[in-house]
Amino acid sequence: MSASMSLFAGLVEHLADLLDPFFHTSATAAAIVLFTACVRLLVHPLSRAAARGQKARAKLSPQIAELRKKHAKNPEKLQKAVLELHRKEQVSPLSGCLPSLFQLPAFFLLYHLFSSAGIGGEANALLGHTLFAAPLGGRWTDALAEGGVFGAQGLVYVTLFALVAAVATFNYRRTKAQLAANPLPQGQAGGAGGAGGQQVPGMGAIAKVMPLMSFMTLFTVAVVPLAAALYVVTSTTWSAVERAVLYRDMPGAAGALATAG
Repeated sequence: MSASMSLFAGLVEHLADLLDPFFHTSATAAAIVLFTACVRLLVHPLSRAAARGQKARAKLSPQIAELRKKHAKNPEKLQKAVLELHRKEQVSPLSGCLPSLFQLPAFFLLYHLFSSAGIGGEANALLGHTLFAAPLGGRWTDALAEGGVFGAQGLVYVTLFALVAAVATFNYRRTKAQLAANPLPQGQAGGAGGAGGQQVPGMGAIAKVMPLMSFMTLFTVAVVPLAAALYVVTSTTWSAVERAVLYRDMPGAAGALATAG
């Protein structure tokens, strides 16, 4: 682990040296943003595959509606029939998770790099690098203790929170519109007491919680080191733009974009 951390630290320092003529004291922060963009570019093929999968699932809606009518009184048969339809059409309900999963190692590397006091037996010099006044190894609580919400460090976090809130609101409206146009598989009307029950256990709860997930990024930015927070903010913003492009022809996408704009 220490060897990989040393290599990663060297990569960040090299990128910062390249960007120093343009960003000066914030060059390391700019290097983290550039690193995040490179990770997202590598993951982009998976994002495109996930978009194709979601569009394919949307096209199956009429067939799933027919299966609901056919197995309205037998939720177990309904669930098996829908899963079989997904297998037949080679559509995976988990394909959308892959881009996020493949990004986790990069996030944890940044988190550990800027949480470690030493690297390879030496002091971690990266902890002293800053984004404007805020140390990249610091957290929001440190900024609050240093000068409060509107202190020099606190204003850096206020800006990040504002950006995250704007992106989360955009994602919330887009997700709500797309779920309205392409609802997750549910049982018949009448909720849990309806004749058909739920096709897949927990789908009703997922449909309610999913639009709110983007706001969890606010909590992440507040508790992780600033360097990791920069990764999260950059990746979340990239994801919002990427999904707006990849899903622009999905039903409900145009309405979401118009509302968010």
